[in-house]
Amino acid sequence: MSANERLADALYGLGWATVKKLPEPVAAGLGRRIADTAWRRRGQGVLRLEANLARVVPGASPERLAELSRAGMRSYMRYWMESFRLPSWSAERVGRSVDIKDLHHLTDGLAAGKGVVLALPHLANWDLAGVWATRVLGLPFTTVAERLKPESLYDRFVAYRESLGMEVLPHTGGAAFGALARRLRAGGLVCLVADRDLSSSGVEVDFFGERARMPAGPALLAQHTGARLLSATLWYEDATTMSGRVYPPVGVPESGTRAEKTSLMTQALADAFADGIAEHPEDWHMLQRLWTADLDPAKGPK
Repeated sequence: MSANERLADALYGLGWATVKKLPEPVAAGLGRRIADTAWRRRGQGVLRLEANLARVVPGASPERLAELSRAGMRSYMRYWMESFRLPSWSAERVGRSVDIKDLHHLTDGLAAGKGVVLALPHLANWDLAGVWATRVLGLPFTTVAERLKPESLYDRFVAYRESLGMEVLPHTGGAAFGALARRLRAGGLVCLVADRDLSSSGVEVDFFGERARMPAGPALLAQHTGARLLSATLWYEDATTMSGRVYPPVGVPESGTRAEKTSLMTQALADAFADGIAEHPEDWHMLQRLWTADLDPAKGPK
């Protein structure tokens, strides 16, 4: 384990151990101070966030992009402060903190008994939405997690999410697709953050007028199992509430090859993601390269 990996593991461990014990106003203030400090330093993540937001808000002035990136960093740190504290939140607290519109698309899909694939972008706090699903709605679900370095940090994330009621599978290794398909055939719920391709072999979509790659997994799972494919977006409504919307089902095209069907279905997800991101760009936590034009083909996404 490198020194940087040991430091990352130690910092995240400190966050999980201490932030949840702080009074809530203190934790919120700490998050804002960390966000503002990172924003002022203009590091790689902040610059990448601004470059991404420039595509989301075309024609925005440098001053407007700076405002959005500052709000974006505060939103991102709010995600972390909330996530560190989520294990101590009661079901009642979670319930009053989340308001999801058009939830019937999800509940109707599960009632049909064929399973539901729910795809989301990196908006607001997807972990909070997951806790809301498990503790408030009583809907267990399965998801995947990116392999992080060091392994101990990945283990922390898995243990954390499993403590919140989620079943977590590793993104790599090739076995996740089969396990997800089995959960769906049993009528279960699979939730996937799906606005960034981690394999460099995703589906090309049009995203805010440029080409980007997004994972094929959600569309392939729906085709393979007959599960309903849904998208959802989230945003912070105010200082205490996160809102969201579930979009209508994405149907499987009646004709075409599997690749053609996958392309059309993934584009439908990208369009829903773009709708939510355009409405709430400050809550999109995309501090990495996403669009094809920004990627190094030899190295893949960064």
